[in-house]
Amino acid sequence: MSSEEKHSWIYAVVAVVVPLVYFAAVLSKVPGTDVATIGYVWPMLTAIGVGFAASIVLSIIAATVSPGEAGKTDVRDKEINRRGESVGFSVMSGAAIVPLGLAMAKIEQFWIANTLYLAFVLAALASSIVKIVAYRRGW
Repeated sequence: MSSEEKHSWIYAVVAVVVPLVYFAAVLSKVPGTDVATIGYVWPMLTAIGVGFAASIVLSIIAATVSPGEAGKTDVRDKEINRRGESVGFSVMSGAAIVPLGLAMAKIEQFWIANTLYLAFVLAALASSIVKIVAYRRGW
C-alpha cells in the first residue's frame, strides 16, 4: 500500500470518527431544547482541530512505520489525488446548497453551521472514498 493510499485511509477514518463523536455529543442536546441555547461553537472548533491533528499525527506514524514509502508519489498518485479532490469539491459544492438555503430561510445558526460542517465532512469522505476505490480497483 502506497503512502498516498494510507493517507487516504487515515483521512477517511478521521472524517468518520471525529464528526460522529461531535454530532453525537451536540445533537443529543437537541430534543426538547431551543437550539439557540446549545453551545456548539467550541465543540465544533474542537472537532475540526482534533480532525486536523489526528490526520497529521496518524500520517506521521504511518510514515515512520514505512519510511521507505513516505513522500514518494508518481503520476498515478497525482492523478488519483486530482480525481478525488475534484469529486470532493463537487460534493462540497452541492452540499453547500443546504446551509445556503437555511440561511436564506433565516433558520437558526445552529442548523446552518452544522449542515455546513456536515457538507465539509461529506466532501472529505467522498474524496477519500474515490481515492481508495481508485487505488483498490486500479487506475
